[in-house]
Amino acid sequence: MALRITSLIEMDTGKRVAEIIAKMTLEEKTAQLSCIGRVPEAPWLKDAPPAKAAGDLVRRYPDGIGQAGRPSQHLDPAAAARLTNALQQALAGETHLGIPALFNEEGVHGHTAVGATMYPTAIALASTWDAALIEEVFTAVAREIRARGSNYVYAPVLDIATDPRWGRLEETFGEDPYLVSTLGLAAIHGLQGKDWEIPPDRVLACAKHFAGHGSPEAGMNAAPLHAGERELREHHLAPFARVVSEGRVGALMAAYHEIDGVPCHTSRWLLTEVLRDEWGYEGMVSSDGFGVPQLIDVHHVAEDVEKAARMALMAGVDCEVPEPRCFSTLADQVRSGLVPIEAIDRAVTRVLTAKQRLGLLDEVPRVDIDRATEIVNSPEHRKLALRTALRSVTLLTNRESLLPLDPKTYERIAVIGPNAADLHLGGYSRKDGQGVSVLAGLQDRFGADQIEHAEGCRISEGPAGGAEWWADEVHPSPAADQPERIAAARAIAERSDLAILVIGGNEATAREGWALNHLGDRISLSLPGEQEALVEAITATGTPTVAVVMGGRPLDLTDVTDRCGAVLQIWYQGQEGGNAVAAILAGDENPSGKLPVTFPGGVGRVPSTYRDKPSKGRGYLFACREPLFPFGHGLSYTEFSYANPVVAPVAISPDETATATVEVTNAGPRAGIEIVQCYVHDRVASVTRPVQWLVGFQPVHLEPAETKTTSFTVGPAELSLLDSNMKRVVEPGAFEVRMGTSSADYVSTELTVS
Repeated sequence: MALRITSLIEMDTGKRVAEIIAKMTLEEKTAQLSCIGRVPEAPWLKDAPPAKAAGDLVRRYPDGIGQAGRPSQHLDPAAAARLTNALQQALAGETHLGIPALFNEEGVHGHTAVGATMYPTAIALASTWDAALIEEVFTAVAREIRARGSNYVYAPVLDIATDPRWGRLEETFGEDPYLVSTLGLAAIHGLQGKDWEIPPDRVLACAKHFAGHGSPEAGMNAAPLHAGERELREHHLAPFARVVSEGRVGALMAAYHEIDGVPCHTSRWLLTEVLRDEWGYEGMVSSDGFGVPQLIDVHHVAEDVEKAARMALMAGVDCEVPEPRCFSTLADQVRSGLVPIEAIDRAVTRVLTAKQRLGLLDEVPRVDIDRATEIVNSPEHRKLALRTALRSVTLLTNRESLLPLDPKTYERIAVIGPNAADLHLGGYSRKDGQGVSVLAGLQDRFGADQIEHAEGCRISEGPAGGAEWWADEVHPSPAADQPERIAAARAIAERSDLAILVIGGNEATAREGWALNHLGDRISLSLPGEQEALVEAITATGTPTVAVVMGGRPLDLTDVTDRCGAVLQIWYQGQEGGNAVAAILAGDENPSGKLPVTFPGGVGRVPSTYRDKPSKGRGYLFACREPLFPFGHGLSYTEFSYANPVVAPVAISPDETATATVEVTNAGPRAGIEIVQCYVHDRVASVTRPVQWLVGFQPVHLEPAETKTTSFTVGPAELSLLDSNMKRVVEPGAFEVRMGTSSADYVSTELTVS
């Protein structure tokens, strides 16, 4: 039984919610369990003044609504604030019980709405390895969402990403449960605050996708997960368990896929027995978009909408989004005896409790229209976007110390590549606000007269340079059109002192594949299009070349690292990305990013994570099994050294805790931030364990010649495992504690548990 400490506020809320439910009709109850769809796209709302839209809303939905989808998506901040104010006023004043709505939004790296501040994508945020910075970012995201009148956000993503073919990897915090849970917890604290009551400038967070969505079969979105219960619990469930216990997350979203033949939307074991009975979770569980009807036409476990609704509700899904295709049948099913009223009341209680946490049941929600304009994409938030982008840049290689660049050394710089000139923000983004491309950032930093640009080749064709995340069709750029572009780029490189190649993927070639006509996963890790030919042509000129790699997932950069003098992995860096890249290249800032995922160096090595089991394999014939870049890798313009790893005491009992310390010295010429990482290796266990696993990390700022001692806690939480009886225990034995700059570069010491 989970231990919970219930506050007086929560007790008062439970009483208030029970009083409301006692007054509700059956139709009013079931109305709270659904979403009315994406409000700005509703035909009855389009271009309507807010007052008319509000009147139409209550006429169409006289029993009220649980939530409405993305009212801010297509509206500027002031217009969104006017609309949400009018809708909430109408719901409060013109429906029987006056219950305001949850207004849901997308916000995995900034509010997906007109004019919002766009931060680096989640995988880039994870490259900072800085929980305090992540909390700051999501605090700003929450402020922008709430300022417009919305109050509920589908974020953060807590999926463990183990397959780089998967197009949604960019939405995640990486491959490691501890890293994902730590950054996910920080994001939830930023979005909701740390108290049970959610402040008026914060929002309800919905962590997703519960659970195991990031390791789909063959890397295809929503494909089955193949994992045993031990792996599921220790790997995929771990981040969710932590944000439930430590973050008091307000909502979880069920995942599309199946586990061992049971779709997550129908898994009572997952949504009730584990989530509620074991963990004590009392928040709301949402379906994923159209996840309930997919029980009919994708999973084929329900023959009609009535059965799909019944299965999902009884498993533990409390609300259907984005529209009530199935849950609209629940009232009739209660009357016919197919669904017990207790199940409806239980779900309604969770929805209303979420609304009470936001203060929606206490007074009519209303936001200041002028404040919405002031907060959204404010100077403060733009500065935060730049600071975060700078911290996310990861220096993969730097042969012969080509970087940082001395602007005085290079009179002519060629900026080449399909990703240089356009603004690339990644999925779940809007380009309506300010944004700086890599080319624009370099022109501003080095001088436009110093830079010559060539596209070099194209990845895909169509709107937005073929990089349209929302468009269903993706048209690869014809190979026959590329030689002329490559030749023009080569000519520019030949007459330049330096070439900067801006390459990688784009928003169309790695994205959420949400339908058969909207695919987003790739079978290959190669650079899409003719980019490899472009790299070969430019580096063959002999001009020193830096590669700046953009995109949402790891690519096979073997040839790029062999040919280029330096390689930066930047992912998608948000609206200030161009300025950040320019500052890093010029040496104005020292790169400190670390990889939150392994770069396998070829699709034949997938899956490849640092948490391999000892028996994974002996290697490949005619090929190396080691990754191209290990988890945690990232270089700096200075040098860090590690010494004197110590654990004290050296022996503990299973319920005791030790402290591991290591001295880190900046042995180079520049100040820098080092991400000190701590891993544990269990020498012998009763069940197989990963070769090592992350148990701590800290960003440490060091001046030249400065030494700091960094410490980590090593105790039951870090050493325990699920034994053969699925019982969590700390087993006696020898452990190696590893502290260093990556999962492959560390110093170590011994700890004994007896």
